[in-house]
Amino acid sequence: MIRKPNHRRIWVLLILFVCFPVIFFILPSLQTYSSKSDTIARVPGPASKNTSYSGHKNAAQNENCLKCHGQSKYSYLNSSSKKTETKKMYAELIIDRSLFYVSNHREFKCIDCHSEEYNVFPHAGTLRMEPKPNCLDCHGGDAKYAKFHFENIEKEFQESIHSEKHSDDFTCWMCHNPHFYKINARANENIKQTIAYDNAICLNCHGNLSNYQVLTDKQNPNLITKHDWLPNQKLHFYSVRCIECHTKKINDSTLVAHKILPRKEAVRNCDKCHSSNSELMAALYKYKVKEIRSVKGFFQGVVMNDSSVIGANRNYDLNILSILIFSIIILGIIIHSILRTFKSN
Repeated sequence: MIRKPNHRRIWVLLILFVCFPVIFFILPSLQTYSSKSDTIARVPGPASKNTSYSGHKNAAQNENCLKCHGQSKYSYLNSSSKKTETKKMYAELIIDRSLFYVSNHREFKCIDCHSEEYNVFPHAGTLRMEPKPNCLDCHGGDAKYAKFHFENIEKEFQESIHSEKHSDDFTCWMCHNPHFYKINARANENIKQTIAYDNAICLNCHGNLSNYQVLTDKQNPNLITKHDWLPNQKLHFYSVRCIECHTKKINDSTLVAHKILPRKEAVRNCDKCHSSNSELMAALYKYKVKEIRSVKGFFQGVVMNDSSVIGANRNYDLNILSILIFSIIILGIIIHSILRTFKSN
């Protein structure tokens, strides 16, 4: 006796076979792809000028300084003429509130780093000669900051081409403006934003003629021409920090290398980055890989990330395409089996 096919069971199996790849493969891939695209495209801009900063510690005191230094013009009462006069603020003395109040030093008072004599207006001219503190004045020898290894950073910096060429004229503040600087590599999950932020530090001089010539009379080199040997140049500029090729990592305890190399010693070999021993794993992706590894394991942390290791990395477009093809094949097999079943009965 030939048993009649159970149509309900067939339809249940059909739904399960179709839904399985959709739920477990296609949707997660699309979600990952979408979030990846969004994080690249949606780079947050500076805060609005109307933003209230009263919630920040010492903001009330700092606003006494930013009344003048937070805008392009300032006004004061001339004690001689008894008239209010308006003057233009020097560009290098203007502090952007929207950047200061998201920086690492946002909770400090201005006079924590500057002389208390700045509380008197007009300021004494001699205050301009006041020496600027360096990073180690606050961060050196302090157990609270020991994990950041500032002493090692200082040592690397002293051996860099910047320090050797320009000596005391080149300080930490040339790259890390204390009013605006904020940690990106440790705090920002969006690698693209970290790359853009860090490269902007380099381009502040190397992409700006006036800033570059503050330190030297040499002609500022054209970065596009100097890197014309680089394949997919635009993609590299967008996806890799300058320091990946222009620094040498001396101590593994520091997250970001600070020994800037001479031009002739810069990395030019593709396999330095695009290999299983990628230098990007020890620099740009170091913190991210460590975090992923602790959650998803060694393989996911090292291989399944945004770095481009030839022969090892996933391609999101190919992932989706292969899953779609796989799903179509499975669906075809199911339909073929059902038709054969009906035909045989």
